[in-house]
Amino acid sequence: MAEVGEFTVANIAMDEDTKEEQKKADVDRSKLEADIKAQTDLASKGKHHEAVETLLTLEKQSRLSEDITSTKMCCKAILQVLFDAGDWQQLNEHILLLAKRRSQLKQAVQAFVRQAMDYVEKTPNKETKVELIKTLQSVTEGKIYVEIERARLTRKLAQLKEEEGNVAEAADVLQEVAVETFGAMAKTEKIAFILEQVRLCLDRKDYVRAQILAKKVSARAFKVVPGKQGETAGDIGIEGTAIEAPTEDTPSLENLKLKYYQLLIRYHSHNNSYIDICRCYKAIYETDSIAEDPEQWKPVLQKICWFVVLAATSSDQVTLLNTTAADKKLEALPAYKELLQTFITQEVVYWGVLEQKYASEVSQQQDVFSTEQGSQRQKDFRLRVIEHNILVISKYYSRITTQRLATLLCLTEKEAEKHVSDMVVAAALHAKIDRPAGVVRFAKRQDPDELLNKWSSNLAKLLEVVERSCQQIQKESMVHKVPIGAS
Repeated sequence: MAEVGEFTVANIAMDEDTKEEQKKADVDRSKLEADIKAQTDLASKGKHHEAVETLLTLEKQSRLSEDITSTKMCCKAILQVLFDAGDWQQLNEHILLLAKRRSQLKQAVQAFVRQAMDYVEKTPNKETKVELIKTLQSVTEGKIYVEIERARLTRKLAQLKEEEGNVAEAADVLQEVAVETFGAMAKTEKIAFILEQVRLCLDRKDYVRAQILAKKVSARAFKVVPGKQGETAGDIGIEGTAIEAPTEDTPSLENLKLKYYQLLIRYHSHNNSYIDICRCYKAIYETDSIAEDPEQWKPVLQKICWFVVLAATSSDQVTLLNTTAADKKLEALPAYKELLQTFITQEVVYWGVLEQKYASEVSQQQDVFSTEQGSQRQKDFRLRVIEHNILVISKYYSRITTQRLATLLCLTEKEAEKHVSDMVVAAALHAKIDRPAGVVRFAKRQDPDELLNKWSSNLAKLLEVVERSCQQIQKESMVHKVPIGAS
């Protein structure tokens, strides 16, 4: 971490570094370093209170002379003395004291806050750790030049709350920070922070807030654009500030993409939105690391097949069904290729045969049919077969008796009538049921204007064909010099 010019979050004047270099030449820092070393040696002898008082005097002199480097050296020395002495109460008090001193330099505040953050993992117990984190949070509150440090501290505090079992409190703590507005934070760290917010909301079953937070991350954020500036460490961000490097534990962009879609699958599973779950698995399936490993893409492709079959019939579902069936990798999964062809082919499917055929596959899909929604998904699987059969029958019959319809669907007449009615209500089918006659009519009754327009269109096409025929006859008559009407 650079000593000079490390403050990159606020918009500092470009000539500050130049001024600092000039001060280096004017100020003899060797004397200051000697004084700091002398006070450090004094503190090691058990007189850390006297050493801190002297260092505070040195810090005041450097601060009033606006010497950034010297002020940072003094502040760091004060915290290091108190840390070595193990006086955590005084450490917290002096962090607050240094931050509130008159005309305190922003660079110095950022420097000693970062140093104090290194002490968080070295605290003797959890109570001391929480107290130190809260002290640093109070110091960084409302200061844009330490907003990234505040976000990292908040995340650590949320982790402690979660370890205690307070998931709801951890979620509330983490939601206090809106990292999407941080111009100097790396894209990967920003996405990781938001995904952690989404995960905690899902854990506390706050699905509305989870959806709102998930929308802050766009699918385009996971695409790497070669040569694009403002996303990696060292680049200039949207606010004219340099992007800071993410923390060491921040996952890669590809791993964040996988985590993002796994969280969306959890959210959509709550609503049983099969088409959205299918899209999420499709995005995972197209990830490079998954696509290159057969051991990983095969189970993902199997889930895509199941969820596209479970999804209600719509234009999006039909598109996904056909594109998935056209995937050449399905050759390695013949059972699933046949499953998709079953729903593409316009033929009636008998549920008993299909259920028996895919019983083993259903039992193997623990993530699909053995979860909390497993029983509902098995019912939906049968429902999709029934809906497929009704749509197929509607294409072959304009009217059919309810008794014959029930026989084809392997249902009772009452159940067949209910499913037809549900599809009509969902606008997936046009049908009318004549209960006294026991007849279902699938043909849509045309509006008189629509019928007249259709006739008019047909007549226009017919007259066009007649006119072209007459022209051809006239042409042949002229070529062969045969008069029209001659016997």
